Amino acid sequence: MVVCCVDSCGGRQVLKRKNKAKGVEQGKTVGPQVYEILKQRIVQGELVPGRRISEAEISQKLEVSRQPVREAFLKLRDEGLVEIRPQRGTVVTKISVDAVNDARFIREAIEADIIRLLAEQGDPAVVESLRELVLLQRKVPENEPEKFIELDERFHRTMAEAAGKLKAWGVIANMKAHLDRVRYLSSTEKPMQRLADQHEAVVEAIASADPGRAEKAIRGHLREVLIDLPKVMSAKPEMFEEND
Repeated sequence: MVVCCVDSCGGRQVLKRKNKAKGVEQGKTVGPQVYEILKQRIVQGELVPGRRISEAEISQKLEVSRQPVREAFLKLRDEGLVEIRPQRGTVVTKISVDAVNDARFIREAIEADIIRLLAEQGDPAVVESLRELVLLQRKVPENEPEKFIELDERFHRTMAEAAGKLKAWGVIANMKAHLDRVRYLSSTEKPMQRLADQHEAVVEAIASADPGRAEKAIRGHLREVLIDLPKVMSAKPEMFEEND
């Protein structure tokens, strides 16, 4: 598929070729794209635990060379999403409950401080931006949980950015893959409006310049996974590590 766009410098047309079905776009670094595609497919459950994937298979499907696929496999291994077995191939891992709990614990500790900072600053522009994101969340149809999760990510990242703590958000993002897998598994059952209500409570606590109230709101919100996890494990035991 060839997409024609206008270059912002000089008004000349630039051709970009994008493989819409596979998601790899020419003109951008291939390695990070392959990594993000595979990570998303694992987190969203398209590539299920136990699934064998190979460099040859992925490079063929994505129409890329094997080198960026190999690099993506190594990054996914470091995040605990795949296991690379010499002579036997690469396998998608099961969800680690320990990793889920650790990520939630660290995320709550970091975001609790972020929220306190925002409540102490009381920036009206930040509050307005967060309110707009909550409104967008409320408009998401119940049958599109992946869209809600995308907006949820934007909401939390926006708070970190507003507090000047994007590096701290990077720490969270790099270790919450297993947590996100649980979020996707539970998203079809959890009422999205309930989560939007929790986000609104966080925003209004920031608007009220009440750090204690804001911290309580974000901690309660992030502890939802403690309610979801046992339910998901009971419904999908094959997705989780047995020793957990």
